[in-house]
Amino acid sequence: MIIRCWGARGSIPVSGKEYMKYGGDTTCIEIRTKNDEIIIIDAGSGIRRLGNRLLAEKKYHFTLLFTHAHWDHLMGFPFFKPIYLKETNIDIIGCPFAQDTIKQMISKIMQPPNFPLNFDDIHAKTSYYKSCENVHSLKSMTIEPIALSHPNQGMGYKFTEDGKSFVFLTDNELMFKHPGGLDYRGYVDFCMNSDVLIHDAEFKKEEYKKRKTWGHSVYTDALQLALDAKVKTLGLFHHNQDRSDQAIDSMLDDCRTIINKSRSPLRCFALYQDMEIKL
Repeated sequence: MIIRCWGARGSIPVSGKEYMKYGGDTTCIEIRTKNDEIIIIDAGSGIRRLGNRLLAEKKYHFTLLFTHAHWDHLMGFPFFKPIYLKETNIDIIGCPFAQDTIKQMISKIMQPPNFPLNFDDIHAKTSYYKSCENVHSLKSMTIEPIALSHPNQGMGYKFTEDGKSFVFLTDNELMFKHPGGLDYRGYVDFCMNSDVLIHDAEFKKEEYKKRKTWGHSVYTDALQLALDAKVKTLGLFHHNQDRSDQAIDSMLDDCRTIINKSRSPLRCFALYQDMEIKL
């Protein structure tokens, strides 16, 4: 299993010298299975560059998973060039929540006057699968969904292949239970003994006091989840749009200090744009 990050930023894309290390594109994760099946998580602004790579590789068949319908996770979809090609085949999986269907969820962003092209201009062959509870199999890989604690709800996922597991929980508020979300213990159980956990780490403690219920976690709460679940590797994710590279480095240093004091073997890093992880 290969995991690639095409966007790790939250809320809105950013640019500038203070964001060079971790990047400014919003959520998009690519997974390659051992059979070179392609899974894409979310269509934030990072999916634009991923689309360019897929076309360069002449890859036209992939599975697209959505965590939820907030703008920063959908905004790149109209700029994903493979959707305009007839030879492209996309299996789109997600839970529509406030919308009637997954198709309705993503087509809204291309409705006039939001975008010059209409959803009908998409030429790719698309198949839609509602996935709120069901475990999916993609040849060698299983994909297990879990409800997120987030406004308007959302889905996280566990990917398992050849005994290795990767859990992706962005936009998940660990210390507040939103409707449809789980208690903290539920996320501990879901993540237990995972090889890699990538989790929302949007806020510092002092910031969270004014932003509780916004649907994001304090980075030290994400760290505690990884420790309690005996995760092997934690990746901090969904970096705040105003968080500079230096500030993220400081958060990461704090996490590593806490890990050392706890004498845990946990490894910790902060996701950056174009990062690649191999399991």
